[in-house]
Amino acid sequence: MEFMDFQLYSLAAAIVFSDIFFPEMTPAMGLVMAMGTYGAGYVARLLGAYVFGRMGDKIGRRTVLFVTIMLMGLASTAIGFLPTYQQVGILAPIGLVILRIVQGFGAGAEISGAGVMVAEFAKKSNRGLVGSFVCLGTSTGTLLANLIWTIILTKLDQKSLMAWGWRIPFYASFVIMIVAVLIRIFIKESPVMAEKKKLLTEQRQKELENQKANGDVPTVQKKHFKLSKSLLVALGLRFGQAGNSGIMQTYLAGFMVTFLSIQKTVTTNANIIASLISFVTIPIVGWLGDKIGRRRMYLILSGAMALYAIPMLLMIETKNTVLLTLAMVIGLNVGVQGIFALENVMLPELFGSKNRMTLMALAKEIAGVIATGFGPLIAASLVSAAIGSWWPVAIMIVVFSLFTFVSAYLSVDTNGRDLNDLDDAMDDISLKSENLHNRATSELVDAHTGVKKH
Repeated sequence: MEFMDFQLYSLAAAIVFSDIFFPEMTPAMGLVMAMGTYGAGYVARLLGAYVFGRMGDKIGRRTVLFVTIMLMGLASTAIGFLPTYQQVGILAPIGLVILRIVQGFGAGAEISGAGVMVAEFAKKSNRGLVGSFVCLGTSTGTLLANLIWTIILTKLDQKSLMAWGWRIPFYASFVIMIVAVLIRIFIKESPVMAEKKKLLTEQRQKELENQKANGDVPTVQKKHFKLSKSLLVALGLRFGQAGNSGIMQTYLAGFMVTFLSIQKTVTTNANIIASLISFVTIPIVGWLGDKIGRRRMYLILSGAMALYAIPMLLMIETKNTVLLTLAMVIGLNVGVQGIFALENVMLPELFGSKNRMTLMALAKEIAGVIATGFGPLIAASLVSAAIGSWWPVAIMIVVFSLFTFVSAYLSVDTNGRDLNDLDDAMDDISLKSENLHNRATSELVDAHTGVKKH
């Protein structure tokens, strides 16, 4: 549901919104403004990530997932009922921005909550494979959105498309929302929630006992999440994938139509083929993450995408339909879908159960605001300044991919981690390293003094 809405909107922003909501601007500037409304939703996602993430950690994942899907579905459906600029003037783009913000607010913890739920239900041995199936939901949503747009662009002439045809995809959101709500009614709460409450109760009890033993007045201190190593690494891992997604799944569609004069259906067809192939690549990447380590797979895929960026744009620049489609399919499966299959499992593993949903949602959405929200806008501005050249797009993809590569290099492999642990993965390792250092120092002192301790 989330990614169907995401792709419906992003394709509409790239293909028709510049004419419907920003008709008095040049084609290039209209595309910039359409990408700007697209980015507004990502600012709202950040607020939604915090609000719904905290709710998910306090009252449970299931309730939050029910609320977020309702907000997204209703906002997306309402976009289909918006008047155009020709009908109400400036009120049309204002209404579009407001609904995009509501849609983004609901989406803030949607994919994070789903990823956390699946990871917490899965076994350690096949967590990567099972978690990757959430990503198949993104492929399914992307596929449905592109199929809908392809049918509309094929069956309708330009006049009908601009008059009423563009509204049909957003009406379809209502049907998907009803199905999603019915499914979530029967979802059980994550088993980690019950264990977390037990562990937190034990932790608070120990703190109170220690305070009493030290003669302090017993108090329960609220502990909030902090800017930990795990959060910083998660931000970097997400940044590259989100940036590549914004460029390849959103901006390139508008770039190829506006600057290369390629038919609109070519870009949607490429996305459809990439989505179909990802039904094979995503589980394979998830399985490989279980076998050889998610950190290693991150390094392989992000490094490969950084190297592939320039050849991909050169293939697109040929305007050859076959080469262009092949370039997009490879890029989307390596730099977007493949990395996302790893992200959906590794990020929950990086965080402890105490604040897992909040931190995962914030990591995803902070990076999303910067990379996916403003990446297409920056790309549109740079390409417009470069008079339609492809090189700014290639540079941005290289930079995004290297961010993920460096973050993966600095990270630890989280395979097999117990998701009931309250603390973050990298904090745990720091503590273990410190304990080992202290033990080694103590042993050296004992050896020097000749005193043996039991």
